Amino acid sequence: MGDEEHIEDARALAGVPDGFDRFWTPYRMAYINGDHKPADASSGECPFCGAPGRSDEDALIVHRGRTCFVLMNLFPYNSGHMLVCPYRHVSDYTDLTPEERDELGALTATAMRVEREVAHPHGFNLGMNQGEVAGAGIAAHLHQHVVPRWAGDANFLPIIARTKAIPELLEDARNRLSAAWPDEGGTTTAHAPTTPRPQED
Repeated sequence: MGDEEHIEDARALAGVPDGFDRFWTPYRMAYINGDHKPADASSGECPFCGAPGRSDEDALIVHRGRTCFVLMNLFPYNSGHMLVCPYRHVSDYTDLTPEERDELGALTATAMRVEREVAHPHGFNLGMNQGEVAGAGIAAHLHQHVVPRWAGDANFLPIIARTKAIPELLEDARNRLSAAWPDEGGTTTAHAPTTPRPQED
């Protein structure tokens, strides 16, 4: 055949054909294998406690407040998925101080405004899972999810294949959101380019 490329029909290879296409996502093995999961519930093992000691770019921090900070979710449910965390290693919402609770709420609202400015979502999922039984991936350190949603952003992949297609790199999303985050006076610190809504086939 010379230099001509030969493509084999997968149906002729080993295994029983099942009619499904394969969307290979080897990067998800990091999540499946528990990478970045703390070995125990201590603050020394907690990725949320360690993040503020690193650079914003390295830790994917979007904004640092007085008692809480905002960072990108390393394993996002959707593009632009942010987490709002207190600096303090605390697991339960009722254990937050009034100042922490107020700032967590204020940063959540600002995260929504910034996301609307740069990505124009049609809605949001907000929430926090309290305890492992409730689905908290890192139960020892409270974190509020801010997940932008678009009409049609869920297709067969998350429903059938338990896989989510994320069309934007976390670093790019962090840079875009950080640039659009308002300063203390309420004005945007820099002009942030907008990003189109996620499109999934």
